[in-house]
Amino acid sequence: MNDILKSAHSGWRYVVFLLLIIAVVKALSGWFGNKMYTEGDRKLNVFTLISAHIQLLIGLVLYFSEGWYKLSSAGAPAVRYFKMEHISMMIIAIILITVGNAKSKKVADAVAKHRTISVFFGLALILIIVTILLMVKEVPGRSFFGVS
Repeated sequence: MNDILKSAHSGWRYVVFLLLIIAVVKALSGWFGNKMYTEGDRKLNVFTLISAHIQLLIGLVLYFSEGWYKLSSAGAPAVRYFKMEHISMMIIAIILITVGNAKSKKVADAVAKHRTISVFFGLALILIIVTILLMVKEVPGRSFFGVS
């Protein structure tokens, strides 16, 4: 079962990353282009939010089922990365996505909606990229989405 979840978690990251990039680019375009906030924009943001939460749930199941929380982080950098850095930074990124989506719903102005999504989703995207770069540095044999 864990192998299936690992594969799902590993593959689903591409969905999350791609949706997040598209959402940020569209939001920046809407913000700086003074565009209307459409139903398509709202759906893209919700799908991005849902995909990130699915990734979080799979990750949490793996974190606890594989016992990462039990391991001593004083040893190898890879253990410290997966025990503390990866999970905490990804939870923060998903909180940013969730807060950004919620705040954008409360704003009436279309440009302000785009700006809110741009800021919060953009910060989440930056945090995710930094976390991936940390993994490449700390975990032997890992690369940035398969690119060395």
